[in-house]
Amino acid sequence: MTAKDAAREIGRRTAGHPWFHHLSRAGLAARGVLYLLIGWLALLIAMGHGGEEADRQGALRTIADRPGGWAVLCLLAAGFAGLALWQFAEALYGRPLPKGRRKRMRLPAAFRGLTYAVGCAGTVGFLFGQDHASGDQQSRALSARAMAEPGGRWAVLAVGVGFVVWGIVTLVNAGRRAFRDELDTDAMGTVAHWIVQPLGTIGNVARGLIGGAVGSFLAYAAISYAPDRAQGLDGALHEFAATPAGGWGMAVIALGLVTFGLYCFCEVRWRKVEAVEQQEDRPADA
Repeated sequence: MTAKDAAREIGRRTAGHPWFHHLSRAGLAARGVLYLLIGWLALLIAMGHGGEEADRQGALRTIADRPGGWAVLCLLAAGFAGLALWQFAEALYGRPLPKGRRKRMRLPAAFRGLTYAVGCAGTVGFLFGQDHASGDQQSRALSARAMAEPGGRWAVLAVGVGFVVWGIVTLVNAGRRAFRDELDTDAMGTVAHWIVQPLGTIGNVARGLIGGAVGSFLAYAAISYAPDRAQGLDGALHEFAATPAGGWGMAVIALGLVTFGLYCFCEVRWRKVEAVEQQEDRPADA
């Protein structure tokens, strides 16, 4: 066995260890807490209360202002680290889904791993007094910095289009209830099915709409060469309040994000997080 094969086997065994599974589920719980807080902040703003931004930074500030907030933030950072490691493991070894070892299934896991790693780094930075800018400010600053580089405008456009595509795929999968493939449905009782399916459908619809909105703003900022048009999560939520539905539009999306937060806690119990077993004589990209 070569050193590369030995390292791969050690990684596979680590990804299959029960403690690694516990860390992955702890990460799902951390994601649920964050979505609950963001949705709650957005709901307060829609109702004319509260002043925090309805995004990750606003949620972190809300936690930090509470007794024991520093310890909770540490747990959140550890949870996002667990999510990142779990997704990187799925990118390397495959997802516990039908044809989960195909590249088209594993590449999105790598992207999600990077996203969670950034979220973990942002939370750690917040703990040490850094990265306190709102999501909107960060989006505009990053867009302006990227557009100042050769080809940066097209890179921002590509990211925006990617978010739009992700939003559309999320909406379609929510309608198809494809999220059920990621759950151990055999372990769920009838009542659990009745609870989990609506939560997953409504929550993923809200996520798809938000992701598509953020991507649309990024794409528009790139096309119009106006970085200040880029919006983060908070800005996208406020745009729903600017529709004819008014504050009710933002409130509906906010409730959807709260619903997804509740769904994340269902994932803690029923999400498939076990490593994929080696498939005999079958290439990974077959």
